[in-house]
Amino acid sequence: MTNDQSSSRLFTRRFWTGAADRAIKSSAQMLILLWGADAGLNILTVDVPEAFGVAAGAAVLSLLTSVASGATGDRGTSSALPGGQ
Repeated sequence: MTNDQSSSRLFTRRFWTGAADRAIKSSAQMLILLWGADAGLNILTVDVPEAFGVAAGAAVLSLLTSVASGATGDRGTSSALPGGQ
């Protein structure tokens, strides 16, 4: 596979839709982990800016992982494995 073929995978709507889906899920999972790790969610003691900052970091890491795996998997997807959506 040439460099042009692998980079063209990144410029599809399907790729970015899948990458955004994974980033949103990663953010939600991080929020659940942060809030659940406090032995139950107490809305009065949640550090919201910190929690959303960590969740945004998880989303960025997820997007970078999708871009890094753009040369693998099925053409036009953000999945690292063949057959992924």
